[in-house]
Amino acid sequence: MKFTIQSRNDEISNKLMKEARIYLRDFGLKYDEEEPDIVLSIGGDGTLLHAFHKYIHRLDTTSFVGIHTGHLGFYADWKPSEIEKLVILIARQEFEVVEYPLIEVTINYRHSEKSASYLALNESTVKSPDVTLVMDVELNGEHFERFRGDGLCMSTPSGSTAYSKSLGGAIIHPSLPSMQLTEMASINNRVFRTVGSPLILPDHHVCTLTPVKGPDFMVTVDHLQLLHKDVKSIEYKVANEKMGFARFRPFPFWKRVNESFVASDLIFEREDDETKN
Repeated sequence: MKFTIQSRNDEISNKLMKEARIYLRDFGLKYDEEEPDIVLSIGGDGTLLHAFHKYIHRLDTTSFVGIHTGHLGFYADWKPSEIEKLVILIARQEFEVVEYPLIEVTINYRHSEKSASYLALNESTVKSPDVTLVMDVELNGEHFERFRGDGLCMSTPSGSTAYSKSLGGAIIHPSLPSMQLTEMASINNRVFRTVGSPLILPDHHVCTLTPVKGPDFMVTVDHLQLLHKDVKSIEYKVANEKMGFARFRPFPFWKRVNESFVASDLIFEREDDETKN
């Protein structure tokens, strides 16, 4: 088996990277940055996003596993203290591959037959260089609404815990092949109106954004920020490709949600109650 390692490039992450590389080589695995079978991401969710885009051309043959050296992330299952245990499991190839849905972003241009396509693991956003974004939203070729506001965000199920959640979006289990459209500060009054709620779209739907005002837009794809000019339309759909995570032990998605957003609050509440008593 061939492996490579993506580090957040801080002191702790780089130390773990060196240890993991030595351990895995001792077990007979080959270090290969070009065609790895498994990618170890050491850092946080941002580190894994960088690894995903670096090896996006190998999604059908490469699996990913995350070791978090900061706060617990949604893509990092392992703690630094568990590095030896993880290495042994990798060497024994005792894991299953769990696949997460992705979204495909296609940007079409007004004066060119060429288009630009991207895959996102978390989300893609659209904003206007002007003050207000004005877009017609189509679902499966049918006009749904004319959006006016700061921007729009289309997220994957796993990305629903990130930017989309801060915009009031729902948290979606990654086993559901879907995508979610959320609004950024939409304008709603007696003249202008949007649905005002997140839209969860199944994998057979296509969402098309057509500019009404201005041809130039700032489009993000995960951590990438891209300025696209002369835009005719932006299409979103659930991608055929999926992200494969090497899963060595159960780590339920809702447990991650609980530990990230709920558990710490309960601990503080219990401590306060004990102090009062």
